[in-house]
Amino acid sequence: METHTKNFTAEEIRSALEQVKDPEIPVLSIVEMGMVSKIDADAEVPVVVLTPTFVGCPALNLIRQSAVEALKERGIHAEVKFDLSDKWTTNRLSPQAKEKLEKFGLAPPPYLSDEELTEEQLNRVRCPHCHSTDTTLRTAFGSTLCRAIRFCFTCRQAFEQFKPVA
Repeated sequence: METHTKNFTAEEIRSALEQVKDPEIPVLSIVEMGMVSKIDADAEVPVVVLTPTFVGCPALNLIRQSAVEALKERGIHAEVKFDLSDKWTTNRLSPQAKEKLEKFGLAPPPYLSDEELTEEQLNRVRCPHCHSTDTTLRTAFGSTLCRAIRFCFTCRQAFEQFKPVA
């Protein structure tokens, strides 16, 4: 068993995890996605706790293994586990993540407050191509569970929206 010769800070661990990309949205790291919910750098073996975007995600093992490998590349030997009781929401997406989603061609989800969004607010989705809000929902089912397909009347392009999750 390998032993630690250096203690790593939570910031160093988080920096290493920035290299781990979401398998479905490769322009975003698991840090930008808000999946890193806890880092215990003071433990004998550091512990990283991740919150999955949804419990049934088929990529959980891939994400965990990618996190372990990214940490090892920096000489950090840590336990990486998922907290299935912690609920992920799209409010965990960083502002930079939302910008990257739009550049990637996905309309980012709106911020969800404690107040319920009106249907009009949910339908004012900005097109990632031309930035018009003259859009409509075509189908709630996109290429993955977290996406919907919309259409922009201004640029006449179909696009995917990252669905808001409360």
